[in-house]
Amino acid sequence: MTSRAIIPVKLSLTEGDYYTLWAPSWKEHGAEWQAFLGDEAGLYLFTSPAKLYAFLQSGKRHDLVSHPKWGQFSAQPADMIVPDKKETFDIIGTPAFLAGRPSYENVGAVARSFQMTKSLAEVLGIDDVILFFASHSVLGNVQRGADHYSGEHGLGEWSAVGRTVLDNWPMVVKGLDEQVRVIDVSEEETAAAQKLIDNARIATAEARAAAEAAAKEAEEQADPYDSSVWGVAGIDPIKVTLDGKSVYTLRCYMDGRPVFLGRYGEIFTFPTTRQLARWLVENDEHDMAALPTWETVMTHANAGELDVIVHPDNQYSYQGLVADINAGPEAVDTAQMSRGYELFADAADWAADDSLNSYLLANPRTQDYLSYMLGSTETPGYVPSKPFTDHANSWKDLEEMLVKRFSKF
Repeated sequence: MTSRAIIPVKLSLTEGDYYTLWAPSWKEHGAEWQAFLGDEAGLYLFTSPAKLYAFLQSGKRHDLVSHPKWGQFSAQPADMIVPDKKETFDIIGTPAFLAGRPSYENVGAVARSFQMTKSLAEVLGIDDVILFFASHSVLGNVQRGADHYSGEHGLGEWSAVGRTVLDNWPMVVKGLDEQVRVIDVSEEETAAAQKLIDNARIATAEARAAAEAAAKEAEEQADPYDSSVWGVAGIDPIKVTLDGKSVYTLRCYMDGRPVFLGRYGEIFTFPTTRQLARWLVENDEHDMAALPTWETVMTHANAGELDVIVHPDNQYSYQGLVADINAGPEAVDTAQMSRGYELFADAADWAADDSLNSYLLANPRTQDYLSYMLGSTETPGYVPSKPFTDHANSWKDLEEMLVKRFSKF
């Protein structure tokens, strides 16, 4: 019924509605227990949540203080004392629910009533009520829910439960009525407690509204890519545009190192995303096949549901860079250059060769230029000067080195 250790409950009996606390079964020192708010003389009942809370605030002794989760429960806001719908047990009205059809609402209400009545009888030692439930096994099926009564014999069994309750329920209710002990609380204390409950309810409602607004804002701002198969798998389609052509491939990072769709240093590239998706279905001899999340991608690919989406962060364009470098540092889009160099470095790192480092070592002016343009502090005092043709040609060499790694271009 609930996973909470201590819950507020509302009990409807002959003389009206009463409020108390219920601690469903818990284990302590190898034994199983359950309890209600009360003392050695019996159950404590209150005519309103405010009176119940005022009593708890008074610090008067009761048995539940020894419950292992009492401190956690009592530290909650004041509105924790108000039962919700599922914590309401209409014991006196149980026959009325059984008179109706076995709907989810009616079966749920009867199931809650039976469970609470049994718990009260066991804790309070009401032998007649305990014997009633033990002697009528048909009552136990109510806990299975409304679906249990949807079959061919469902209505007949529901009626059998109704007849059993009709014949015996007055005795059950009488046994519980005899245990009613209403604890009185002064009007002044009750009013103060009600104010605390009202304030807590307002604070709870405001906190819930703020949380819902924040969640809605986060949802609106969330990048749909994050919930795609690529975002979940941590593998990204990338698009590379160079010399007016575009190719597509895949890349991810494992332990901070790049992994491309490819093998032996060759990056498998495709002119369209559809061709990439089709190729994946028929080929598994590549480095990505060993990734722990690759199966996630292939499940969608084999089902024909793989939509190859390239996030803007994974689009690399080298268009116009050579001409801009030749025109001078002010003409260069350094963000475009930085992203382009990132792909050079990732490809070389994945291929595990020294081609990029070797090129830069052999062309120190190119290395100084890139350090200056990309904001490195390794070459203090260096400033590019005309002519810039050598730098433009070197960048063109790096582009060609990248293209040589592609399977198609």
